[in-house]
Amino acid sequence: MALLTDDIQDKLVQLLIDEGLVTAEVLHQAEVTAQKEAKPLFSLLTEQDAIDDEMLTHAIAHVSGVPYVNLTNTIVDQTILSLLPEDVAERFMAVPLAEVQNRLAVAMIDANNVQAVDYLANRIQRPLKVFMASEESVRHILSQYKTDLSDVGKAAAVSQEEAQAQEASEVKTIVQDSPISQALSKILEYAIKSRASDIHVEPMETALKIRVRIDGVLREIMQLPKSIEPALVSRVKILSNLKIDEHRTPQDGQFAVKIAGKEVDLRIAISPVVWGEQIVIRLLDKSGNSFDIEEMGYAGRSLRVIRHGIKRPNGMVLTSGPTGSGKSTSLYALIKEIKDDSVNIVTLEDPVEYKMQGVNQIQVNAEVGLTFANGLRSILRQDPDVVMVGEIRDGETAALAVQAALTGHLVFSTLHTNSAAGVLPRLLDMGIEPFLIASTVNTIIGQRLVRRVGPKRETYQSSPIETQNILATIGHLLPKTKDDVARVSADLGYKDLPLAGQSAYTLVRGVDTPQQPHGYSGRAGIYEVMDVNQEIQKMIVKHATSAEIQQKAVSQGMITMRQDGYLKALSGITTLEEVNRVTSDTA
Repeated sequence: MALLTDDIQDKLVQLLIDEGLVTAEVLHQAEVTAQKEAKPLFSLLTEQDAIDDEMLTHAIAHVSGVPYVNLTNTIVDQTILSLLPEDVAERFMAVPLAEVQNRLAVAMIDANNVQAVDYLANRIQRPLKVFMASEESVRHILSQYKTDLSDVGKAAAVSQEEAQAQEASEVKTIVQDSPISQALSKILEYAIKSRASDIHVEPMETALKIRVRIDGVLREIMQLPKSIEPALVSRVKILSNLKIDEHRTPQDGQFAVKIAGKEVDLRIAISPVVWGEQIVIRLLDKSGNSFDIEEMGYAGRSLRVIRHGIKRPNGMVLTSGPTGSGKSTSLYALIKEIKDDSVNIVTLEDPVEYKMQGVNQIQVNAEVGLTFANGLRSILRQDPDVVMVGEIRDGETAALAVQAALTGHLVFSTLHTNSAAGVLPRLLDMGIEPFLIASTVNTIIGQRLVRRVGPKRETYQSSPIETQNILATIGHLLPKTKDDVARVSADLGYKDLPLAGQSAYTLVRGVDTPQQPHGYSGRAGIYEVMDVNQEIQKMIVKHATSAEIQQKAVSQGMITMRQDGYLKALSGITTLEEVNRVTSDTA
């Protein structure tokens, strides 16, 4: 908040009372409390929610004679942001907005600070037009600064020169003294600010390719000189406590970093490939995960089946899907749904991705013999009510999980399969008897992640082919008459669904901007949830195929992943193209 003179403070108090924003009684009580606690009066008022911070900033700007601006929904072009370096902007809490008649419009928290304004004008060699903005507004613009990857290229060039001047045996010395750590930090910062889930460092014959996975899609961001590969790989190995002299076998590790105000866990996988060693870094952002089952996209019938399955005192709830489809996140959401002081929840994970209060989480460590199977044996002696096994990878773990479900425990776990029905033959393949599968598995979730349409969007009418696909996929689910809309929408969990017989449907698509590449921003889950009831149990015992079980589940009302995706497309969450892309193997 801006520093206020006594004169401005008196005017501000009078303005707040005159405009009816704060009563004289509230102000008097706040003044007494502020004196007792030695706190600034207006900071105390905002803490007590007596006045909104944005409104207070507007009032301060008014009595100071400085123009006010609200930036909470503003996007500033990167070329304008580049006119004021990010470190200077953060130090003075001042952000550039636009160029106006050869002057640079700048928003500041403390617009009355003449010395700061003079310094900024001298720094950028331009006269300024100063506006006052709230701290929230300024931080919103600061978050839009993109990491400059050209710094990585500069660091790479310096490192390349050093590498040529040193023997290969002195790589470790180079790493400690060279700018390669700065290059790695810039790559990590770029990935975190871009909301990437993975970074791929891939050696080629003559270069080092850097790719990031954003919203499930890989894209190349740069190529570095081949000569810096040993230094970069060694730097990652040192941070992950891996063996820097081991180049023939894969290694896994992890470390944590705090970048751009976020604490992020990094999971490292290094593998030898033809042209060197490939690094894949999985980024696990600890902030911004609510693990709310409804916010994740579960709705209607699927949500009801899940809630019924996790309320049972024993049995297994399994999530399935390929790597990176959100299976672990679903398990955390299920745990949050049932978490209670009366329930002892023990998890066995590799690694522990997110730490949850009130849950006993165990990290798998194969080096000391703590495997999923051995850990599960130990867990069952800890009087658990609910057991979560991060992944069923082999027959031994599967058999122990089934035994746990048979002996009165509720077991959550994941398997790598393409659909919910595919879980059943996978368990058979692991050597589990059909009658055991039938009597222990309660609920199976199949899932994928689709990209969400970004905030900047436009609507359009579906083409004849799109309309035909919609009707073929979910035509039988949509309401037949207007009287059915409310009932069907409530049953499926989506608001205001259109009628089944329309010649075209209103769909949305995002506008391609730097903030939402290809029109997408963020991801949502699409799900199919199978309730293993008596009829499906009988089919399992008779060795029915996964296709037959899938057909039976659909005939009983199960919504498939593709159908769920199409319903989300009609609701404006994603696009038909995106749903078709991620469900092509489940059709």
